[in-house]
Amino acid sequence: MGGWLLVNPRSGEGSGVEELLAAAAAQGLETHVLQKGDDAEALAHEAQAGVLGVAGGDGSLAPVAQTAIDRDLPFVCVPFGTRNHFARDLGLDRDDPVGALAGFEGTERRVDVGRANERLFLNNVSIGAYAVLVHAGGRRVLDALRLRQRLTVDGEPLRTRVLLVGNNAYTLTGSRERLDEGLLHLYTPAGELRTAPRVVVGAQRKQLRAAIDGEDVVLPAPIEFAIEPQALRVLVPRGPVAQ
Repeated sequence: MGGWLLVNPRSGEGSGVEELLAAAAAQGLETHVLQKGDDAEALAHEAQAGVLGVAGGDGSLAPVAQTAIDRDLPFVCVPFGTRNHFARDLGLDRDDPVGALAGFEGTERRVDVGRANERLFLNNVSIGAYAVLVHAGGRRVLDALRLRQRLTVDGEPLRTRVLLVGNNAYTLTGSRERLDEGLLHLYTPAGELRTAPRVVVGAQRKQLRAAIDGEDVVLPAPIEFAIEPQALRVLVPRGPVAQ
């Protein structure tokens, strides 16, 4: 079976879709352009392919990555969004989505995935000011910056404006040098709080606003975070890659 690529035309600036589709067709890939109301995970489950890929931003990746894990198939990330943090940390050239299609015939890497109440994330989960910004915009985030979240981490009280749970360690530049360390890293504005393969974040509220890989969600509290070491089979282009 060949490769299957889900293309999210609403990611990033939405330009370059036709060029990407033409390049994918020339490579013999089956493509599906995501439409409003489509279930990305269901589409990936139904795809008759040996490799599953996504062309989109960070928020587009998780449903197909989850299906790749469920089906034990390799996964290809094609940077086609605004920031493309996961693609950057894989070492891909974020300005060359067509070049990333070479991953369908590339080298396999095993990388970790995180879970927030069983929901997969590839980069991080943010609770606090950034999550409010994603949900409600700049006006509300000013209020969030003045207020500290009343949380618990494995039962220990924590007052903070922002809590970020990362899938592997983040550097001061906001990137990750490894994607296979097998540890969650928790950060507050004061610095790194702890590392662990599993952690429970509680709150006084029954629900918490959060941003998972930049996408707004509401999660029931407490939130159980866990890491699945090397659970995802990622294919990357052979040879040198951009850093």
